[in-house]
Order: sequence, then C-alpha cells, then structure tokens
Amino acid sequence: MNDILKIENQFCFSVYKLMKNINTIYKPLLNKLDLTYTQYITMLVLWEKDGINVNEIGKILSLDSGTLTPLLKKLEKKEYIKRNRNKFDERNLIISLTTKGRNLKNKAKNIPTNLLNNFSLEKNEIFAIKQQIDILNKILEK
Repeated sequence: MNDILKIENQFCFSVYKLMKNINTIYKPLLNKLDLTYTQYITMLVLWEKDGINVNEIGKILSLDSGTLTPLLKKLEKKEYIKRNRNKFDERNLIISLTTKGRNLKNKAKNIPTNLLNNFSLEKNEIFAIKQQIDILNKILEK
C-alpha cells in the first residue's frame, strides 16, 4: 500500500503522458494546416455539422465560452469559419464553415491515419482501447 502514491502507479499520470505524446505526434501534422489541436477538434465538429451553435460546439468538446470564443475568433481570422448571429435569437452565435474551411477537410484527411501509424498496435487493438476510454468518460461525465 506504500506504493499507492508513486507517480508511475497513477492512472491519471499515464493518461496525461499519453495525451502529451499524442499531441507531440499531432503538432507537426497540424502545423501544416496552421491549426492547434483545439482548433483541429473544433474543425472536426464543424466538418461533421456545419452551421452549429457555439453552445453546441462547447458541449461536444467540453470547452467553456472563455476558451471557445478566442479560438473561434482565430479560426475566423484565418478565414476557415464565419460567426453570425441567429436571426431569430440574437443571443445565439452560429458558426459556419467558409469555402476555405470546407476545403481544409481534404488536407486533414490523412491526419488520423498518420497518427495511428505511430502506434505499434493493430487497428482493432486501438479501437478496443478507445472503447474503454469512452466508457470511462461516460462514467466520469455523470
């Protein structure tokens, strides 16, 4: 029981190190697109569902408006998105892809494959790990 507080025995530290290592792999791939990781996952949401409310993006990505607002402004400055007020409710900001933002999707297509190529695991093994992570996230999000 004396080992319980050793850093190498901490589940959270293993997850933290994994995310740092994954971000190290992502960085050069995303640099080619002039995106940060958080901008990339925001674009993933928009490529899946264009014309989405800011609050929905925040909910999907677990990001608060303090993080999301400057991120969206930067994406708008890069001309990947446009931010428009909802005609029926001025409080709602709708985020839509520009042509440049939609075209960026083609440049990003190989990123997931390039990431997975860095693991010495089969696709089914990676998928099984992802499923376990998803289960843990569902438990913790309650």
